[in-house]
Amino acid sequence: MKTTRIVLVCVFLAVIVSACHKDNNSPVVIQPDQKMLQLTGADNTFGLKLFQQVNSESQNSDNLFISPASVGLALAMTYNGAGGDTKTAMEQTLNLSGLTIDEINQSYQGLVHLLQTTDPNVLLTIANSIWYRNTFSVLQPFIDVNQQYYSAEVAALDFNDPGSVNIINNWVDAKTNHKITSVIQEITPDNMMFLINAIYFKGIWKYQFNPDNTTDLPFTMEDGTVLNVPMMKQKSNFNYMENDLMQGIQLPYGDEKFNMVVLLPSGTHTANHIIAQLSQTNWDNWMNSFSMTDSVTVYLPKFKFAYDITLNQALSDMGMTVAFTKMADFTGINPAGNLYISNVIHKSFVDVNEEGTEAAAVTVVTIGTSCVGPEKYFYAQKPFVFAITEKSSNSIVFLGKIAQPEIQ
Repeated sequence: MKTTRIVLVCVFLAVIVSACHKDNNSPVVIQPDQKMLQLTGADNTFGLKLFQQVNSESQNSDNLFISPASVGLALAMTYNGAGGDTKTAMEQTLNLSGLTIDEINQSYQGLVHLLQTTDPNVLLTIANSIWYRNTFSVLQPFIDVNQQYYSAEVAALDFNDPGSVNIINNWVDAKTNHKITSVIQEITPDNMMFLINAIYFKGIWKYQFNPDNTTDLPFTMEDGTVLNVPMMKQKSNFNYMENDLMQGIQLPYGDEKFNMVVLLPSGTHTANHIIAQLSQTNWDNWMNSFSMTDSVTVYLPKFKFAYDITLNQALSDMGMTVAFTKMADFTGINPAGNLYISNVIHKSFVDVNEEGTEAAAVTVVTIGTSCVGPEKYFYAQKPFVFAITEKSSNSIVFLGKIAQPEIQ
């Protein structure tokens, strides 16, 4: 469904509340250290830029929904195998400059734990996995670091067996609570490895909308088209802000550790005007300008949709071009080289209703090879040309093309 632009950057770190526990029965509250906060800032900066880039490649009538956290985690696992200019390009694109590889891995480990435990009334699960061709040699340190810091499930599969596609997709299906059922359609001979992150989120509004107050009301698209949509309504005290560009509201989930931040353009401004202003500095300023406001009446449309995108172009435009070329250096995965990122696929799902929000996202980084090595494959899975020739004369006796195999 492509009817509205959802101005919703999936930043799970909008509000992190820290407090000291008073007794042994109180929950342990994780205190993010300086390096974790630095990583969070880098993640947010990357996510905002990525959202801008994706928006620039989309149509005004497109819904957008990405998880910067999911993309960041999948690329962070991949980053552990990068070297040379490829490592530098990924580091700059992900805004990781100033952090050592150990600091990055340790901070991600702590951040994932924090996100999954900070609010007992919000369900947030994060899972990582690495699947590689069973005839492909992977350096043990690369496996070890991703298992240690990212709790990655690692498995060697027979990629020639079509059942491997189902094994990977079934993992994705389970880790997203069946919201994203598949992420790869086939495994080609040059596919050596898939690095996958899956995130599932379910939060109940702290202040739920009464379904009896939901009515069909007009929603005006950017081209002026007016649609009647189910619009939820409630009146309560919320963190609220406004400026010349927008109005903003924070709708809390559970124990208020997580919020949905909604930014609504003011006057003649549009969602694109807000997106154009997305930066870490502006985002911080906007978040700091929220204050508790009494009696705010909120109208919010219900929405539910799935979204998918291949991020190769967006990440290349952000500075990671070399990682997608035959010049890439992923010798930290396999010292023979010849590895590159062939695809970064991102899929997401979101459902916002009177009760709360359910969301899921999966990011798959596909590692391909430009040189399969001693094991060769000939996979005639598309139209091909064939000939019957005579050896001594090199005469072409027959020449044909198979566009659709058939037996008569």
